[in-house]
Order: sequence, then structure tokens, then C-alpha cells
Amino acid sequence: MEQTKQYYIDPVVYDGRPCQEEGRLPKEIRVYDLLDSLHVPYKRVDHDALPTIEACHEVDLLLGIDICKNLFLCNTQKTAFYLLMMPGGKKFKTAALSRQIGSARLSFAGPEYMEQLLDITPGSVSVLGLMNDHGNRVRLLIDRDVLTDHEFLGCHPCINTSSLKLKTRDLLETILPAIHHDYTVVDLPNE
Repeated sequence: MEQTKQYYIDPVVYDGRPCQEEGRLPKEIRVYDLLDSLHVPYKRVDHDALPTIEACHEVDLLLGIDICKNLFLCNTQKTAFYLLMMPGGKKFKTAALSRQIGSARLSFAGPEYMEQLLDITPGSVSVLGLMNDHGNRVRLLIDRDVLTDHEFLGCHPCINTSSLKLKTRDLLETILPAIHHDYTVVDLPNE
């Protein structure tokens, strides 16, 4: 019988940034600095790195949200990069998305591009990583269901040992304009 690995999740939901910043990476602290400077309220849960969307379910319950899948994609030539936000329960269909955005076949971008463009690592992909994309090389794609069905969204603060809950409206109307990024709405099919 296979044993399931247990992950630590702090059951406390915190308002805002951590009181103690010791041991936290500068890129995480920069996220809190950005959100605080924009007066964007957020809730936070700290936890071990969770390897799958399924493992994030307890964090979802604590925050009262459905954490979005954040996929970092590129075209075959690795000249165009995309960050796709979609509901965690939806399946990603490459062909459907490629047609909508007029791109050749898409694949997952490698860790070197994540680090270079967004200052994130695998497992930590987050819309908040766009704050590090000063050259606007990454195009944000948001599935329509995220916009219509979710008053709040969940994301990582550029590190996968914390999860944040913030208003979708704050992302669209405050954060994205402040970091000079726009977004494209896409319609991914439901199974």
C-alpha cells in the first residue's frame, strides 16, 4: 500500500505580509512591498511547497477560494512567452489556446525562461511574477471563467511556500496597470 506524503500547512489565515521576514526570499518580500504600496488587501497562508493542484485543496479551503492554475508557456521558437491563468479544475488544451491567440504550437517554457523573465522557479508560477517582467516579454492570458466565476483569486507571492487571496478586481484594475501589463481574455473549453 502506497503511503501519501503529508505536507505542513499552517492553519492560520494571516492578513497581509509576514511579521517576520527572516528566512523569506527577497522576491517574496518585493511582492508584499508592491501590494502594500498599492493598498491592495490580501490574505496569506504559509505552507510547505505543494507539488500539485490537488495538494493545494486544503489551502483552497482555508482561503475560501479556488487557486488558479498558472501556466508559463512559449511558442516553438521560444520567442513568444505567455502566462495563462485558468481554473484549477480545467484541462489545458494546447490547440484551443494556440488558435485563439494566433500562435504556433505552444509548450511549457523551461525553468531558465521562468527565472530570466519572471524571477520565479517551477512550482512558483504566479501572475505576480509579472512585476519582474520589466521588458513586457510575457503576455498574460486569462481564461474567461476566472473573470466571471471568481470574485477572489489565489496565487503565490513568487514562491510556492505561501499562497495569497486577493480580489480579482484588484488584480485587473490596480496591480496590472501598476506593473504595466495588460491581459487577453481566452475561452478554454470545459471537458
